Amino acid sequence: MIIYSKITEIFCLVDEFCKEYDQIVDKHLLGNPSKRPPVMSKSEVITITILFQLSGFRTFKHFYIYYVQKHMQDNFPATVSYNRFTELMQQNLMPMTLFLKTCCLGDCTGISFVDSTPVRVCKPKRIRSNKVFKGIATTVLVNLLWDGFMVLNYISL
Repeated sequence: MIIYSKITEIFCLVDEFCKEYDQIVDKHLLGNPSKRPPVMSKSEVITITILFQLSGFRTFKHFYIYYVQKHMQDNFPATVSYNRFTELMQQNLMPMTLFLKTCCLGDCTGISFVDSTPVRVCKPKRIRSNKVFKGIATTVLVNLLWDGFMVLNYISL
């Protein structure tokens, strides 16, 4: 499914970035660092997250439980439970975002994709009184018909 040399190459790139990131961030941290090191490193968490995007799995949960924990034990010997891994993903969101932005992002071709998952900002009753994104944001009504077709109705605020 995923070539072993590609996994190693991605991990090496991520690991080098994480070492530089830790050197810079550790200077500016407040308080005492944790005495107990995490079971999985930042590099491992970010690498697994990137590998999910390269795999053909539809959900991250199935990828992690049925592929990483079962078939990638040689590459990642100290895997944690799925719930703990999602917590580690949240903790490593900033370094992963910076890595992808600085090291992996190519030039924009003019074609972009947007996820169609709706994000509820506020309750429908309070839409008119919300002034945070006044003049910028619009609301979208999505109607699913019986046939499974989707109709989008745009309403400007």
